[in-house]
Amino acid sequence: MWKKLVVILIAVVSVQATCNYTFRDISVPPEVKTIRVNYIENKARYVNPQLSPQLTDKLKQKVISQTRLTVINGEDAHYDVGGAVTDFSVNTSGISGSQVSSNNLNITVHLIFKNRLNPKKDFETDITRNFPFSASMSFTDAQNSLMDEILKNVTEDIFNKVFSDW
Repeated sequence: MWKKLVVILIAVVSVQATCNYTFRDISVPPEVKTIRVNYIENKARYVNPQLSPQLTDKLKQKVISQTRLTVINGEDAHYDVGGAVTDFSVNTSGISGSQVSSNNLNITVHLIFKNRLNPKKDFETDITRNFPFSASMSFTDAQNSLMDEILKNVTEDIFNKVFSDW
C-alpha cells in the first residue's frame, strides 16, 4: 500500500516538474520578428509629463520580456504600435451624505496597431481604465500614488489587445 502511494506521489511530482505552461507569443505568427513601439503622445486636456514616456517605456519592456520580438525603431517593423493618451481626468464616483467620498482618475489611450505583414489585422481602439481614490486626496497626490498601478494596468491592457486573439 505504501509503495503504491510513494510511486503515485513520485509520478505526480515528476509530471508537475516537467510540465511548463507558457503563453508567450501565443498569437504571434512565426514570420513576425520585429516590432516598433512608438512614443505614446499625451493629447489629453490635462498632461501629466511623466505618463507618456513611462507608459511607452513600460510597453517596450513588456514586449522585450514577454515576447521573442525584437524592438526596432525603423518603419520596416513587422508590427507597429502607437497611440495617444486622449483622456486623463478625474470625476466623482461616490457621495456620502452631501460630501464627495471617492473619485476616479480616468485614463484613455487611443491605440493604433499596424501589421505590415497582414494589413487586414490593423486596428484602432480605445483602452479606458478608471482608478478610484479617496476624495480626501488631491488630484496631484492621487496621480503620484496611483502612477505605478496606472502604468502596470494600462500597459497590460495594451499588450493584451495587441497580442491576444481571444
